[in-house]
Amino acid sequence: MSDKLWGGRFTAKAAEWVDEFGASIHFDQKMAAEDIEGSLAHVKMLGKQQIITADEAQKITEGLELLQQDLLNGQLTFDVKNEDIHMNIEALLTEKIGSVAGKLHTARSRNDQVATDFHLWVKHRLPRVLDALDELQHELVQLADKYSHTVMSGYTHLQHAQPITYGHYLLAYFEMFQRDYERFEFNQKHTNILPLGAAALAGTTFPIDRAFVAEQLGFNQIYHNSLDAVSDRDFALEFLSNSSILMMHLSRMAEEMILWSTYEFNYIEISDDFSTGSSIMPQKKNADFAELVRGKTGRTFGSLMALLTTMKALPLAYNKDMQEDKEQVFDVMDTVLASIKIFTGMLNGLTVHEERMLESTTHDFSNATELADYLATKGIPFREAHAIVGQLVLQGIQQNTALQDMSLEVLQQAASVIDEDIYQVLDAKVAVDRRVSLGGTAPSNVQNEVQRALNILQERTL
Repeated sequence: MSDKLWGGRFTAKAAEWVDEFGASIHFDQKMAAEDIEGSLAHVKMLGKQQIITADEAQKITEGLELLQQDLLNGQLTFDVKNEDIHMNIEALLTEKIGSVAGKLHTARSRNDQVATDFHLWVKHRLPRVLDALDELQHELVQLADKYSHTVMSGYTHLQHAQPITYGHYLLAYFEMFQRDYERFEFNQKHTNILPLGAAALAGTTFPIDRAFVAEQLGFNQIYHNSLDAVSDRDFALEFLSNSSILMMHLSRMAEEMILWSTYEFNYIEISDDFSTGSSIMPQKKNADFAELVRGKTGRTFGSLMALLTTMKALPLAYNKDMQEDKEQVFDVMDTVLASIKIFTGMLNGLTVHEERMLESTTHDFSNATELADYLATKGIPFREAHAIVGQLVLQGIQQNTALQDMSLEVLQQAASVIDEDIYQVLDAKVAVDRRVSLGGTAPSNVQNEVQRALNILQERTL
């Protein structure tokens, strides 16, 4: 006969290496606190509903609270022979209070128990992600305010396109992280649903009170279908999906920070706290932490793909495949929290070379659109204006002369409608100041958007 807690109908023991393969305790022990938390609510309900006696409920509660304290003190030891965190906690509880511990599992299954533990684990940690994002957004807003008038090159296809402000650039990432914040907020809705009470897959004949358990554990919804309750991992997939989008945003910004801190760009310098050197080249200052965030993005994407693949063909209800749902989430949670913290620190210590940023706009022909728009205001069809300016740019490249450095005579040869005021129009700072359309890069707009962003952040505290 098997010595497992579920081994009544088994006549043989599995080999040790087989037990090792099937066990999940080496990773799901991370949910020990949640397992005890769920069990405390469950036994309180069993006692309230008189499914077990008040004395039994009291003994089990006291035993669980002792285990809770042992866990806090780092004194719990788990055994792979007990497979998972649920069976380990039950075995440890039995050591504490004897066979009455076996009554704790009345009216529940490991299927709804693990789902509850997992929901609780994610539910407890999503606020940490939101808080970390909030700190990152605060840092971006402060920088955007500081550099609302700092002119730099804007890029498309990684080629100089039009002048923008650095503050405008920073607020673009504020908006991305705002959408991330909202996605994680919504993720809470689907995490905040109680599976406990679904039992193995069909519910239970015991007169349980699921609403009471939900209240005890702080869930504001209950699964209304027992099959769905034990087989749903959408909340975990949403977390991994949201994390993948967030890490993609961080990776995009990391790429720019890496590029912009190079000798060729020299727009920014990352502080020593978030840089490393070379073991052979004394002059090196490497943006290693930005590179690591960029690299960990692939790790996060892989976790999402792994769980999607695990879930894609599973029949209802629970299947052992679903044991593979947690490691990715545990790892990505650590990765996301660390990456956001690193980024907040990098931005806080950033040195911005404003003169170098402005210099990048002076001979790059990024004011060509200003000249085309100017011609359009003089009545020349934009397509014709585009062609005229294109020819002037070609001439400027061949003669190594910027548009604003060409004589009025040369400009008028291309288009007679050009007047002296063109030189003001072609100035990068003026070009930026004039971009006042909603969402545009003008410093006045940036200041307005900084205030809007501060209002968004302030509303979270109300």
